[in-house]
Amino acid sequence: MKNVLVIVLSVFLVFPAAGQLNFGVKAGLNTNSITMDDLKEVISGDVTYTIEEAKGAAFGFHGGVFLRLGTKKIFLQPELLFSTRTNEYTVTNIQEDLESLESQKFNKLDIPVMAGMKFGPVRINAGPSASLLINSPGDLIRHPEFKTMYSRMTFGYQAGLGLDLFDKLTFDIRYEGSLKKYQNQIENMLGTRIALDDRPNAFLFSLGIMF
Repeated sequence: MKNVLVIVLSVFLVFPAAGQLNFGVKAGLNTNSITMDDLKEVISGDVTYTIEEAKGAAFGFHGGVFLRLGTKKIFLQPELLFSTRTNEYTVTNIQEDLESLESQKFNKLDIPVMAGMKFGPVRINAGPSASLLINSPGDLIRHPEFKTMYSRMTFGYQAGLGLDLFDKLTFDIRYEGSLKKYQNQIENMLGTRIALDDRPNAFLFSLGIMF
């Protein structure tokens, strides 16, 4: 959390007070997916499960507020957003040869800090993004010998294009990626933790209004 505060405070130190300042609200949809390098096997005693990414994308949404500071050509835009994400995995019980599709639902506070340039009504922007998990998703493996551990704070990045109309309406399309490969772990009954090599990524589509 200290790192997040440093990022946000630095925004206000970089740009001079004479720059233009706009406040806005925004909301939109996410298409979420995860990437795993290979199938992951977790074992506890005589019980063995395999976990792999489910193909396809799930949907979520985001909404919140933003500030835009800058000039006619360059800007910084810190945001505070509530967002939801769903990760889907195929989990197989090897002993019983049972396969199930498991969905993990995440509620987060996202704090992206975007830097960009304007070309008329078109914007290009990119920057770091911090995410704070605010709910407790259920266990990925539904077995008493396993418990799923989730990272509360993660860091990533966003990059994309935007369009401003009438100095009021803003449209954005962004890609969001993760900077950390291992975020979630599964703990067995002996206390051994197995890291999942899942990397969440998303495309974000949003509409906003500036004041």
